Amino acid sequence: MSQQDQHYMHRALGLADKAEQLGEVPIGAVVVYQDEVIGEGFNQSITSLDPSAHAEMVAIRAAAKHIGNYRLVDCTLYVTLEPCTMCMGLLIHSRISRLVYGAVEPKAGAISSTLNIHSLTHFNHRFDITSGVLAEQCSTKMSNFFKERRARKKQLKDSVQVHKES
Repeated sequence: MSQQDQHYMHRALGLADKAEQLGEVPIGAVVVYQDEVIGEGFNQSITSLDPSAHAEMVAIRAAAKHIGNYRLVDCTLYVTLEPCTMCMGLLIHSRISRLVYGAVEPKAGAISSTLNIHSLTHFNHRFDITSGVLAEQCSTKMSNFFKERRARKKQLKDSVQVHKES
């Protein structure tokens, strides 16, 4: 794992923190071209009421606007979590050259978890993939988020139950 990959993954983790502060699932993404960040984003599906507003989608849209082209040739996307099927389609259509991700996504990951879209040979674009960059930090961020979310739901449920019994 290169220092450059770690640097940009740390930046993506910082963006994941922003998502978490808004109550979003903490996923961050950064698009880099020639060692310059040209787009970044974090999950915004809940706050924007847009199911497609995944971190990858937000970052790639910003990058495309920044360079004035929807094709992101020679760009690298750094994302804290293995992309889903929708985001893999986005990577193919945007012509991203390289994907670097942190943690695996056992429920919806489309590279090594539930599917392996990248192994399908009929798509008209392929890109390099590096996985596991700062995987432990990325995974811990996700598991802590959901652990806290479950605890809050349980606390709320218990509180409602106490009020019903009163």
